[in-house]
Amino acid sequence: MRVVIAGAGSVGRSIARELLRNEHHVLLIDRDADGERVAKVPDASWLQADACEIEALSEAGLADCEVVVAATGDDKVNLVLSLLAKTEFGVPRTVARVNNPKNEWMFDEAWGVDVAVSTPRIMTALVEEAVSVGDLVRIFEFQQGKAMMVEMTLPVGSPYAGSRVGDVPLPGNTVLTGIIREGHPIAPTRDDALEPLDELLFLTTPDVEAELETLLSPGQRHKRDSEDPDDER
Repeated sequence: MRVVIAGAGSVGRSIARELLRNEHHVLLIDRDADGERVAKVPDASWLQADACEIEALSEAGLADCEVVVAATGDDKVNLVLSLLAKTEFGVPRTVARVNNPKNEWMFDEAWGVDVAVSTPRIMTALVEEAVSVGDLVRIFEFQQGKAMMVEMTLPVGSPYAGSRVGDVPLPGNTVLTGIIREGHPIAPTRDDALEPLDELLFLTTPDVEAELETLLSPGQRHKRDSEDPDDER
């Protein structure tokens, strides 16, 4: 797979190294692609240019790549690059870094973004996942398909603790993709039983998120709904 990455800072270089280790072809675009930076990822191809200029993107061969990663530290650049990649070069897949959470709402298909990666959101989700039992926590959002990955640590009092996976009436557009039990990942089958404190990973959609949480952890949802936000006692 041929991947073009704009932004050769620590984030862009880390992505490039991982892709190269997986035997993909990587081109890094950066205005400051001097000898010192190039030496840090010598196996990648490099282009010293402005990633927002169509001429530079043509030189980078965007029309012949499968994925463009906008990994600069400037949200405006990442948005413009994603839009140009889609509208001018027909790139099949764009992944854009969100630096400021306030700008996250713009990173969608209207700006040519297939997947938006927000480091602050991911870190928040990981913190919540580490301390929450019975709460549904968003781990990742797939912007183009309006789908998301969510996680829940199954509470002891869940009505489906001890049930077979195939007997759980999951909402529509919801798939149980993985179970983490005592630190070990499990690919669930219909005959596997859910155990209390299992970490459950789902692919689902926002419109059934509350239904999924209520199904697996009705007590937690009832507790949240009954809380009065104006009660400061």
